[in-house]
Amino acid sequence: MEDKIIELAKQLESCVVEKRRDFHMHPEVRFEEVRTSQIVEEELKKLGYEVVRTAGTGVIGILRGSKEGKTVALRADMDALPIQEENDVPYKSKIPGKMHACGHDAHTAMLLGAAKILAEIKDQLEGTVKLIFQPGEEGGAGAKKIVEEGYLDDVDAIFGIHVWAQLPSGVIATRKGPIMASSDGYIIRIKGKGGHAASPHLANDPTNPAADIYNALQKIVSRYVNPFLPAVITTPVITASHGYNVIPDVVEIKGTLRTFDMDLRNKIMARIEKIVKHYSEAWDCEGTVELFRTPYPPTVNDPELAEFAMKIAQTLGPVVEAEPTMGAEDFAFYLQKAPGVFIFLGIRNEEKGIVYPHHHPKFDIDESVLWKGTALYSLIAYKYLKDNIAV
Repeated sequence: MEDKIIELAKQLESCVVEKRRDFHMHPEVRFEEVRTSQIVEEELKKLGYEVVRTAGTGVIGILRGSKEGKTVALRADMDALPIQEENDVPYKSKIPGKMHACGHDAHTAMLLGAAKILAEIKDQLEGTVKLIFQPGEEGGAGAKKIVEEGYLDDVDAIFGIHVWAQLPSGVIATRKGPIMASSDGYIIRIKGKGGHAASPHLANDPTNPAADIYNALQKIVSRYVNPFLPAVITTPVITASHGYNVIPDVVEIKGTLRTFDMDLRNKIMARIEKIVKHYSEAWDCEGTVELFRTPYPPTVNDPELAEFAMKIAQTLGPVVEAEPTMGAEDFAFYLQKAPGVFIFLGIRNEEKGIVYPHHHPKFDIDESVLWKGTALYSLIAYKYLKDNIAV
C-alpha cells in the first residue's frame, strides 16, 4: 500500500503543480480566502468528503475509513501575504500588492492531492482523516480559532508540512521537541509633551527615553536571560516626529519577541514593561506596552510522533534533523490541543534560481518536489491509522 500511495502521488504531480499555480495567481490574504476555500470545498465534495466550514474562510474535509479507529488531522494553510510579487513567471500573481510569498499555495495544492489519494484508498483506512485547510496563519491565528471552535477535540494526532527555502529541494526535515519559536508583536508608546526643537526645556521630549529604552531592550538577552536559553528581541520600527525641528508628543516603537519557552517569554515581557514604565517616568513621560496581534506559542513536536514521521519520510528521499528556527507558526495552537508534528520540505534549487527566502517578493518554489508533500501527507495518515500509533 505504501508503494501504491507513492505511485499515486507521482501520478498527481502535474495536477498538484497546476493547482498550486492557480492559487499562486489568485492570492488571498488572511481571512479573505474566499475563492481558495470555494475551490477546496468543491474538490472535497466531489471526492466524497463530509465538509464543514471553520474560522470564517476555513474548510475541513472529513473522511471516514472502512473501520473504526483513531482520528488523524492533516493541515494546510491557505493565506497569502500583502507583498508585490517581483517574479517574472507565467503564474505570477494577478492581484496587485498580494502574493503567495510563503508557500501556502503549495501546501493547499499538496493536501488536495492527498485528499484524492486518501479517497481512493478509503477502504484501507482504519479510522478517520480530517483535512484542515486553514485561513489566517500569517498573523491571524487561524489555528487558534479552529481549536476554539472544537474541531481538534476528537483528533488524536495532527501533522503539518511547510515548504522550506533553507533546505535543498526534496530534503525532508523535522525534529523532536521545539522546532519553531513563540512570537509576540508588541508596540511601545511613550507619551510626553511636544514642542519646538529649539526649546527642548519647554517640552517633555519622548525621544529621550525612547533611545534609552531601545538600548535597554538589547541588553535583556545578554544580561537577563540564561545564555543557554534562546531568545530574540528585535525592534525595527521607531516612529516619532516627521519634522526635523519638531519634538513629538508620542514615540512608538514596534518589535517582536521570540523564545522557545513560555515561562521565559512571560519573564521577558514583564521586564520589557518595567523598562518602559520606569525609563519613561524618569523623563516625565508615560510609557506603555501592548500586544498588537495574537501571541503565538512555540511549536513543539511530540518526540514519538516525530520519530514516526521521520521514518515514513525516509521512503521518499533524504531526511535530516531540522534546525530549530526563531520563526513562528500558528500550528503551535494545534499542538497545545493534540500531539503532532510540523515538518519541513526543502524547495531551494540554486540551478533554477530558486534561492529567495520566505516573505521575499521573489520567493518561489521548486515544484518538482511537491509530489513528495502529497505522498507524505497521505503516508502519514494511512500509517498512523493502520499502526494505531500510541502517544
